[in-house]
Amino acid sequence: MPTNGVPTRLTQGSGTRGGIGESTLRPDGTLKVTGEFAYSSDMWHEDMLWGHILRSTFAHAEILSIDTGEALATPGVYAVLTYDDLPTDVRHYGLEIRDTPVLAHGKVRHHGEPVAIVAADHPETARRAAAKIKVDYRELPVVTDEATATAPGAVLVHENRDDGHAGHVPHPNIVHRQPIVRGDVGEARRRADVIVEGEYTFGMQDQAFLGPESGLAVPEEDGGVHLYIATQWLHSDLRQIAPVLGLPEDRVRMTLAGVGGAFGGREDLSMQIHACLLALRTGKPVKIVYNRFESFFGHVHRHPARLRYEHGATADGRLTHVRCRIVLDGGAYASASPAVVGNAASLGIGPYVVDDVDIEAVALYTNNPPCGAMRGFGAVQACFAYEAQMDRLAARLGMDPVEFRQLNAMEQGTLLPTGQRVDSPAPVAELLRRVKAMPMPPERQWESSEGADVRQLPGGLSNTTHGEGVVRGVGYAVGIKNVGFSEGFDDYSTARVRMEVVGGEPVATVHTAMAEVGQGGITVHAQIARTELGVARVTIHPADTRVGSAGSTSASRQTYVTGGAVRNACELVRERVLELGRRRFGSYHPAWATAELLLEDGKVVTDGGEVLAGLADVLGEEAVEVEEEWRHRPTEPFDPRTGQGNGHVQYSFAAHRAVVEVDTELGLVKVVELACAQDVGKALNPLSVIGQIQGGTTQGLGMAVMEEILVDSGTAKVRNPSFTDYLIPTILDTPTIPVDLLELADDHAPYGLRGVGEAPTLSSTPAVLAAIRDATGLALDRTPVRPEHLTGTG
Repeated sequence: MPTNGVPTRLTQGSGTRGGIGESTLRPDGTLKVTGEFAYSSDMWHEDMLWGHILRSTFAHAEILSIDTGEALATPGVYAVLTYDDLPTDVRHYGLEIRDTPVLAHGKVRHHGEPVAIVAADHPETARRAAAKIKVDYRELPVVTDEATATAPGAVLVHENRDDGHAGHVPHPNIVHRQPIVRGDVGEARRRADVIVEGEYTFGMQDQAFLGPESGLAVPEEDGGVHLYIATQWLHSDLRQIAPVLGLPEDRVRMTLAGVGGAFGGREDLSMQIHACLLALRTGKPVKIVYNRFESFFGHVHRHPARLRYEHGATADGRLTHVRCRIVLDGGAYASASPAVVGNAASLGIGPYVVDDVDIEAVALYTNNPPCGAMRGFGAVQACFAYEAQMDRLAARLGMDPVEFRQLNAMEQGTLLPTGQRVDSPAPVAELLRRVKAMPMPPERQWESSEGADVRQLPGGLSNTTHGEGVVRGVGYAVGIKNVGFSEGFDDYSTARVRMEVVGGEPVATVHTAMAEVGQGGITVHAQIARTELGVARVTIHPADTRVGSAGSTSASRQTYVTGGAVRNACELVRERVLELGRRRFGSYHPAWATAELLLEDGKVVTDGGEVLAGLADVLGEEAVEVEEEWRHRPTEPFDPRTGQGNGHVQYSFAAHRAVVEVDTELGLVKVVELACAQDVGKALNPLSVIGQIQGGTTQGLGMAVMEEILVDSGTAKVRNPSFTDYLIPTILDTPTIPVDLLELADDHAPYGLRGVGEAPTLSSTPAVLAAIRDATGLALDRTPVRPEHLTGTG
């Protein structure tokens, strides 16, 4: 068995009540802070080999020949595989469209595409051998934007498309198209007293997780393979991997290894198939670990976008119509682009009441890096644009930007552009009121805090001077994000809960396939079990494919869906324990009588005492185990022509106020504060919820002022694949992030909760941009903002 990376069972208990609504500490928290936690890159097997991937040096080129002879002759090399060596006729994979080759065949479509894989007895040997593989390329013209993708006679990224979306698009280089049409925009436009138009550019963002892609594939005696992997969705990986290996799914066992962040970048496969292929070919365990350079090429990124908006309003500030077109660059392969298009279109006007809309969203095939899921998933790009438009309209009308938003804010009962009615709380106006009412940080704080350590001041050491050219700005933004999978996807999760006596104490074990990627799901599952079963000690079983699917750790869905499954399973276990107790003791056992009352009420109990003793007496040597699924309400696909349909199951809302200080002479920005108000329905673990909001807010800050993958427009090659040149916020850049939690229960969700993790990423970026505009008076229609945009030098 591999060591140093396979997660052990995590036990939470003794010493705390730790039920729903309490800020319980994470069992993996101390290990992660001290550096003792075992991530997937820490795994080790005594006789393992190391895998390495040879990647394309061109973005679009025909492969004329591949010579692996010199690599195979290298001492220590056990295998070199190309497309022609794959074991089955299934040689492509994909989340929604199976268009991605396991290894390039015929041509490469993006810079860094995998061409060959090597297994050797040392990682440096594998790298040196890969460098000896000779690939003869004939470079082809590149498709890099809408103009080159859809021009007459355009080069086709995929020459022979055969997928379910091809019939709904006007050109083969368009992955997917989704219009949303309601009302009469032409008539509404004539009623408008003010019309504002804007064109916006949104850069390509990297998920920038700190734990690179890594995994260990171990061949098994039955001819199968066991993959220990850092991923977001074990069963989706399994569905794509098994056909390529030519194995039934029950002979491809998968166990979640320690995940060092994800944010959408681990939804797609990276090295999973490659490690399994090499392990099966050599008969030895194979480990693959990307370095940072490889990681930039090894996973999808956030779609860059160009957005064109037209908003109209009456003189008293009521929105009349919205017309917009959103063009997302999906890169060389489809990944999650169709779903991202659906989100961008259906959420494209934001959390506002507008009766007349004409929206079109498309995703392109290009030779740029593939793009797919990232926190916010299509809604982020749209929010950046529509919030800039709301500020421009407010300025034209002479209205306060917050009051203008509140006047047009949606609420429960609002009809969305898709025709779906919002049937849960939508406190948009209240969130704006709350965030505006928060105390402001002091101005020119370095002057009013003489003698204070600048590191303790809001905004810390981020990059502004304290000179005369520093100007303060304040900006606001609010966003809407769907929760869970949409458009008719059968979104469900599975949980297995077992209750038994261990060491004289009743213990619950929760087993799901949920990927713990840092969101804190393992804590919530234990809280649910304590609340529903009345036990103090809960063990979280390592996630693997020996239990039913939990779906992806994405779309802010895991607490909602897998939490719902855990609750359902716990309720069934509780019923069986009650039945067992009544059968054994009736009402004559004092400790059991107390336990029975608490179980019926679903209350948490403390450690020890008669209650736990009563549960232990009932169970004796028996165990009660239940595996249960939970599905949220069904959704439906959007109509391909009108976009009408009940496509989403739940919505989340967050509002931000950004306070910035801009050095207008140097073009430097310090974000002093990013205050947030968010409706979370029910905070199952308030500490974890606040952490999620602050983390999402910080990612939005990065998108606003520093993060962008730069791709050469002539060659489609990535120019900055490293953390030296791709900058992410550090603790020194992170501002004060006060959070105001609003808890308005959604009656359709478990415990009334609302997905939390993505909404703050939407509104933080446009809030920062609004604050910078307020400070400088500049239009700033692209993100991220660079110094040259503020000084007029670029």
